[in-house]
Amino acid sequence: MTRNNFSYEKRQRELEKKRKAEEKAKRKLEAKNAPAEPEGGATEASEQPGLDTDAPQELS
Repeated sequence: MTRNNFSYEKRQRELEKKRKAEEKAKRKLEAKNAPAEPEGGATEASEQPGLDTDAPQELS
């Protein structure tokens, strides 16, 4: 009869929880440091200073 390696499985679950918690903390920190966006989620080109939509774009 085989035995389950409970301590290994438990350690793997703990590591997974820790990794997810770190990712969540990272996302929250990035969201906090990110500039606030308007409610629409996207800004229009006419609202952004320095962008001229009528000028031809240079291809490099």
